[in-house]
Amino acid sequence: MSGPLTGYRVVDLTTMVSGPVATMMLADQGADVIKVEPPGGEYMRKTGVKHKGMPSGFLSCNRNKRSLSVDLKRPGGLEVVKKLVATADVLVHNFRPGAIERMGLGEDVVRSLQPKIIFVSISGFGEAGPYSKQRVYDPIIQAVSGLADIQRDRETGQPRMVRTIIPDKTTSVTAAQAITAALLHRERTGEGQHIRLSMLDTMIAFLWPEGMSGLNFVGNETDPARAQMGLDLVFETRDGHITAAAVADTEWAGLCRALNREELIADPRYKTPADRSRNQTERRKMITDELAKWESEEILQRLKREDVPCAPILDRWSILEDEQVLENKVIEIHDHPTLGQVRQPRPAVRFDRTPASVRTLAPYLGANNSEILSEAGYSDDEVERLESEGILYAQEV
Repeated sequence: MSGPLTGYRVVDLTTMVSGPVATMMLADQGADVIKVEPPGGEYMRKTGVKHKGMPSGFLSCNRNKRSLSVDLKRPGGLEVVKKLVATADVLVHNFRPGAIERMGLGEDVVRSLQPKIIFVSISGFGEAGPYSKQRVYDPIIQAVSGLADIQRDRETGQPRMVRTIIPDKTTSVTAAQAITAALLHRERTGEGQHIRLSMLDTMIAFLWPEGMSGLNFVGNETDPARAQMGLDLVFETRDGHITAAAVADTEWAGLCRALNREELIADPRYKTPADRSRNQTERRKMITDELAKWESEEILQRLKREDVPCAPILDRWSILEDEQVLENKVIEIHDHPTLGQVRQPRPAVRFDRTPASVRTLAPYLGANNSEILSEAGYSDDEVERLESEGILYAQEV
């Protein structure tokens, strides 16, 4: 069975994470994604842990794609990509503003080759403004979007970064959704369009519903830190750490019973959600002190019997053997002729008619040069000439 985007072609000029993960999501759902890279490859091929010439980070951002390595600074290389664009439904790039035009692949050029194309520009800060030309990595957006403030240490006041690349990957999900929406619009109207998406805009919109809710009412703002719902719900037990959350009255009562502190159910400090919010510091200390008396497994079972949301805090190794992860078949093992067995998460979304799947692992650089050019109408002799002139490049494996 084919994925829901089977039949669509995406020319992927993106690098790092925000663009590659977006196009990988499209590829997981069946799109023919051609990843275009310069000789030597994009930066993610040059960093991180490698196994038999394949970087682990690149592997996890580029599955189900085909690789074309071509020198766009040479006229012959640019012509190759223009021929691909003429057959494409989507072009995605995440260069800084102005770079794609200098490369000779600005929207006007691309749309002259394929009028109905979905042209996608992903940037850090947007296409104008004081930060627009600045180099951007994930921590920069964490700093400017308010995420580092949301993560601020409650005791010291020190801002903190999230230790994974949240803005990049949130932008990926947003971009993939926007592309499919634009394709749906094109199916209905025949119109292509230009999608512009910045990491900054994405993160502010993503954080707003609870992280910024204190800023909603103009002239009646409240401290966003007090309004945000997210808490540091990490509790130490006698033998590890767990998380537990009691929001509804029934959950609070269940938590009190699980801790053998039934007298707190009717305590006026904690009787309603508003009471518990006003006294959250005191309540948090009480819960911390009580949970520290229990071993993890015992208290988790007691909390579950009371229908209190709770879970062990797993390290990354433990996730591989967690019973719910195994039940969901989240993590798959794939056989690769060079890499051996490779572990990857399956696409998260399950379509019952048009399943997404991991069909191929990330390609070595230039692995699909010949087949892609053949589809574009190049003869074997022309491909050999481009290779001999250094316009095409293929990684030796």
